[in-house]
Amino acid sequence: MQITRIIDKEGQIHYASESGSLLYRIEGNLYDDFEVTDERIIPMRRLAPIVPSAIFGIGLNYAKHADEMGLDRPNFPVVFMKNPAAIQHPDAPIILPRHMNSDKVDYEAELAVIIGRHCKNVDSEEALNYVFGYTCANDVCARDWQPFHKGGQWVKSKSFDTFCPIGPVLITADEIPNPQILPIRGILNGKIIQESWTGDMIFSVAEIISFLSGSTTLLPGTIILTGTPPGIGMSQNPPRYLKANETFTVEISGIGSLQNPVCEEKLINI
Repeated sequence: MQITRIIDKEGQIHYASESGSLLYRIEGNLYDDFEVTDERIIPMRRLAPIVPSAIFGIGLNYAKHADEMGLDRPNFPVVFMKNPAAIQHPDAPIILPRHMNSDKVDYEAELAVIIGRHCKNVDSEEALNYVFGYTCANDVCARDWQPFHKGGQWVKSKSFDTFCPIGPVLITADEIPNPQILPIRGILNGKIIQESWTGDMIFSVAEIISFLSGSTTLLPGTIILTGTPPGIGMSQNPPRYLKANETFTVEISGIGSLQNPVCEEKLINI
C-alpha cells in the first residue's frame, strides 16, 4: 500500500491510501488499527508521510562510500540522531543556515525505514517484522559543523531545520519484502550524482534494527536513515555543496522520487 499525508482545501490533515491518481482517506491509528475508507480526498499540498517519534541515522553504511572517504568499514553501525523538527515535506525547500552559518551543506540520498510497533532486543531474523514501511529521505548535513570544524557538533550538523526531507509516499513493508535489492539515486539539478543499490550496505536493514533495539526501545513512528551511497558533495574534487536555487532529488525504485529545492535562510532584522 502507498500511504501519503496531505492537507485538503479546508486545511485539514489526513492520511490517505494512494491508488494511481486517487486518494482515499485513512481512519484510525496508522500503527495499530486503521482502515482505508471509500471517501476520496483532494490534496492541496503533500506533506511528509509521517510525523516521527525519533530519527536515527547510520553513518558510513555503504561499502563504496566508505571507500571514497578512505575510511575503514566499521565493526558496528555508526549511530547518530536528528531532531524530529528537521523533517521537511516533499517539494518544500532545504534551507541553508545563515543564523548559525554553514557554507558546506551536503546531500545524502537514503532509504528510510519506519518502525511500526514497539521494538526492543530483536534479533536480525525477526527485525523486518517490526517495519511498517519505507520511504525516500535526504539526510542533509552541514559538514563544517561536523568533527572537522567547530568542535565536533555531529548531531547539530544533522539537525538544522529542513535537514530531513522525506516522502513523497510511504510504501508498506508487505510491498518490499527484501529492502536490500533497491536501486537508489541522488540527482542534483537533473544530473545523477549518486547511484548505487541497497545491497551495497555494510549493515542490512535487519541488522541495523537489531543493533538499535538492543537494550533500547524503538517507538512506533521511529525513522531510521540507513546510510548514503558514494557521490556526496564532500567527496567531490573539489567539494560540491548545495547552493541556493538548486534542486536535489532522491529516487528509490519501488518507492518513488523525493524532490526539494534549495534556498537560503532569511534573517529578520529587529
